Amino acid sequence: MDAAAVLSFDQVSIQFEDVVALRSVSFAVGSSESLIVLGAAGSGKTTLLKIALGLLRPDSGRVHLFGQDVTGIAETEWFDVRSRIGVLFQEGGLFDSLTIEENVAYPLRYQRLLEVPEEQIAPRVQQSLDFVELGHTLEKFPSELSGGMRRRVGIARAIVTQPQLLLYDSPTAGLDPITANNIVSLIVKGRDLRHTTTVMVTHRAQDGEIMAGYRFDARTQHLVPSQNGARASTRYLVLRDGEVVFDGTPGELAASRDPYVVRFARH
Repeated sequence: MDAAAVLSFDQVSIQFEDVVALRSVSFAVGSSESLIVLGAAGSGKTTLLKIALGLLRPDSGRVHLFGQDVTGIAETEWFDVRSRIGVLFQEGGLFDSLTIEENVAYPLRYQRLLEVPEEQIAPRVQQSLDFVELGHTLEKFPSELSGGMRRRVGIARAIVTQPQLLLYDSPTAGLDPITANNIVSLIVKGRDLRHTTTVMVTHRAQDGEIMAGYRFDARTQHLVPSQNGARASTRYLVLRDGEVVFDGTPGELAASRDPYVVRFARH
């Protein structure tokens, strides 16, 4: 295990009946680094995130979070570990019966380790929604928002606890290209302003390009091309049928001649 890693997998495998979902997967992502996980549908990307969250237990191998071996810990211990992780699920994962304000406040109220005083919840919710430019939607319900807006609310809920690790599960799935790019831009903004370790699962090459190729400039409040900063702290992991077929830098990804890997890299 890499002692400096925020999240690491060591030879992690899991299968469901006769289907191998992950086979001997190893990787490590350190503080303030970004890992972009690419792969076709069914390659094991979402399974990887579920194991990282303790929603699935691997059949073999070890998982470490924040320097702790979490492979076999009890569910009650996972409650505290998860309080240090922000998650954006596929499609946003919002509660339809709760208002936008209640959705974003949910982790502040129900993650026991955080112990956020009630009087601090509303300001933090407002701050998170303002961050994704949806501060005016507090009283609305998810059904009243567009798909892209719901995804942005999901980001607000993921960051409201100010977590050390952020996991994004296909944050741009089903969105038009312009909206998808805006979502990834918000992810970059959160990463760079808060120096948060970020793991993003996606099938879009463009998502990785924005993550690796741009940084958020606080002075101009816009994304600007990275002068190697974001690229140096970003790695790619490519999965095929549950196995790692590539683990490397953006430059190494672009130089790959593996036909499968090339599908996720522009030249």
